[in-house]
Amino acid sequence: MPVEPQVKRAVAFVDGQNLFYAAKLAFGYSYPNYDVSCLALTVCREQQWQLVQTRFYTGVPSSYDKPFWHHFWSAKLALMGGRQGIHVFSRPLRYRNQTITLSDGSIQTVLVGQEKGIDVRIALDIVSLAREIQYEVAVIFSQDQDLTEAAEKVRLIASQQDRWIKLASVFPISPTSSNNRGINNTDWIKIDRKMYDSCLDPRDYRPKENL
Repeated sequence: MPVEPQVKRAVAFVDGQNLFYAAKLAFGYSYPNYDVSCLALTVCREQQWQLVQTRFYTGVPSSYDKPFWHHFWSAKLALMGGRQGIHVFSRPLRYRNQTITLSDGSIQTVLVGQEKGIDVRIALDIVSLAREIQYEVAVIFSQDQDLTEAAEKVRLIASQQDRWIKLASVFPISPTSSNNRGINNTDWIKIDRKMYDSCLDPRDYRPKENL
């Protein structure tokens, strides 16, 4: 059995859209008001892990499709990648018409945002950084089950390299949450409202004319 290291280096992988929607369902927030650096540090400190890197991933809509959200994410990512020193990865978020059936049986067409390549990029980074021995703990802020295969691959890498690696799925939760499961083959760390609210971003990146 690999020896558990005394110092555990952690890399945080944050799926921005997944974290936002989980916080929206759990706590009722209408926009991504989290401070990524604070959340990653808080979780790692509670677990006694040494945070060495934070990586943030999100889809960004075009200024034509969603000018409000384009402005929001452009401003938030610029500060996040600059002053906070976070590795930021963004992809175009395309909106397409999708037909849904409401609870009363009526049919409605809505615009649905679709990210292309975000989950693939997160998975590749989780695996490649494990292979390069960049961390002992992958702290994944997501509940996306598409990352299950990445978790399985990292466990194989740990076996091949004969070293100790932990994967943790971190997500907001409350009685109103509809999804209480983390990523398969990972440990689950649940963020309650007290922890989340202690890491709110003091800056509001929403266009002032829309407030």
